[in-house]
Amino acid sequence: MNFKEISNAVESVSNEKGISQDVVFEAIEAALATATKRRVREDAEFRVSINWEANTCDTYRVWTVVDRDKMTTVPTQVSIELNSESQESVSWEHQVFNPDAHLTLDEAHEKDQGLQIGDTWEESWPNVDFGRIMAQIARQVIFQKVREAERERVATEYQDKVGQLISGTVKRSNRDSVVTLDLGNNVEGALYREHLIPRQHHRVEDRVRAFLLRIDPENKGPQLILSRTCKEMLIELFKLEVPEIAEQVIEIRGAARIPGQRAKIAVTTNDRRIDAVGACVGMRGSRVQAVSNELANERIDVVQWDPDPVQLVVNAMSPVPIEQIVRDDDLHSMDILVRQENHAVAIGSNGENVRLASELSGWKLNIRRYDDAIQEQEEKEIRLVEMFMDRLEVDEDLAQVLVEESFTSLEEVAYVDINEMLEIEGFSEEIVQILRERAVGALQDNEGEEESETQSDAPSVELLRM
Repeated sequence: MNFKEISNAVESVSNEKGISQDVVFEAIEAALATATKRRVREDAEFRVSINWEANTCDTYRVWTVVDRDKMTTVPTQVSIELNSESQESVSWEHQVFNPDAHLTLDEAHEKDQGLQIGDTWEESWPNVDFGRIMAQIARQVIFQKVREAERERVATEYQDKVGQLISGTVKRSNRDSVVTLDLGNNVEGALYREHLIPRQHHRVEDRVRAFLLRIDPENKGPQLILSRTCKEMLIELFKLEVPEIAEQVIEIRGAARIPGQRAKIAVTTNDRRIDAVGACVGMRGSRVQAVSNELANERIDVVQWDPDPVQLVVNAMSPVPIEQIVRDDDLHSMDILVRQENHAVAIGSNGENVRLASELSGWKLNIRRYDDAIQEQEEKEIRLVEMFMDRLEVDEDLAQVLVEESFTSLEEVAYVDINEMLEIEGFSEEIVQILRERAVGALQDNEGEEESETQSDAPSVELLRM
C-alpha cells in the first residue's frame, strides 16, 4: 500500500473541502477496518491504525467485555420498515451476545485481570491484502466520512446565521421548482417551491437574496433551508434599507405578507420627533420601493402601530374610510362597517386587504356594508322592543329605554345587578323590582311551555305498552 499517495490525496481533499486531515485519516482507518471485517467470515470487530510518518499499518481484532447474563442469545426486537420501493427491511437491536466479538468477564480475566465490564481487549491481526474491490469499498467509506464532516462544518459555520439574510448565486433549478443557491466555499442552500415567490423565475448565475430559515442536518441534499416568502424576510429587508430600524429608533411591531402580491408592516418610533411611517417609506418612496423591487414588485403598505387594537385596525385598513367598528372581545373579532362604494376596496382583490389587516392586528375582521348593518340593527331593536312590551307588559317608551341601555334578553333584566338598573335615568327601586319580577315570571312561563312541548312529543302510554 502506497502511503505517500494516500497522504497526498488526504492533503488534497482536506484543502479542497476545508476539513481537518485527522478526520480524513480516521475515515481511512475506519474504511480499512470495514474492509477487513468483510474479508473475515467471522462476525468480528477490527481496528486499523496507520502511522503515516513511519508508513506502517497495524490491524487489531477488538473484543468487548460484556455481562452475558444481561444479554440475549436471540434478537430482542425486530422493526420492519418500508422504503420508497415498498420492500421490507429488517433492523436488529444489538443486544445479542456475539462470541466473535464479546468476552465474558471470566474470559477477559484470563487475558488481563484488570479488565472490567465495558472495557476492550485488542490482539494483533494480519493485515489484509486490499485488492481492487477492497480499495473501492474503502473509497466509498472515505467519501461518506468526508461528506459527513463537511456537512457538520457547514452546520457549525451557519448556525449563527439562522434568522438572517444571506446571498447566493443560482446554481441550478430542477423540475420540482427547487432552486439551489451557491453560497460560496462549497456550501449550497435550497429554495423549495413553497418558499419561492409565485411567478418569479430565477436563472442560473442570478444573484438571489433569501432568509435562512433553518439548518436541516438530515436532508440528503442542501441542508440550508432558505425562504423568500416568509414575513421575516420583509422585516430584514426593511432593516437594511432603513438605518433608523437598525439603530432601534424605529421598531417594527408586526408584518403580514401575501408573497408576490401585497404586504403590510406596522411600525412605531421611540423618538417622537421622527415620523416612523415617513422614515420607512423614504424620500419619494425610495426605501419602500427598494424593498418592493427585491420582492418581485410586491405592494407594501407601511402603517402606524397603535396599542389600541381598534385604532390599529383603522390604520391597517387605511386609506379605506371606516364608518363604525363593532368589537366583540368574547369572539376576538370586529365588524368593520363601510359604505357601499368602499366595500370592494376594503375587502381587496381576493380578500387580500382584509386578510392582511386581520393578520397584522391579530383580530378576526368582518367587512360589512354600513347601510345593511344599520338596517339589521334597527330590525333587531324593533323585535326587542316588541318582545319587552309583550313579556314585561310595559309601554313602548320603557321598552325602548331598555334596548338603548343594551338589554337584549329577559335573563339580563331578571338577573343583572340591581345597581346597574338603578343607574338608568328615571328608574326607581319600585320600577326595577317590578321589571325583575315580570322577567322572572316570563322565564318561568317559557320553561313551562318548553316542558309541555316535550311531554306532548313523547309517545303515549298505550304505544309504549304495545
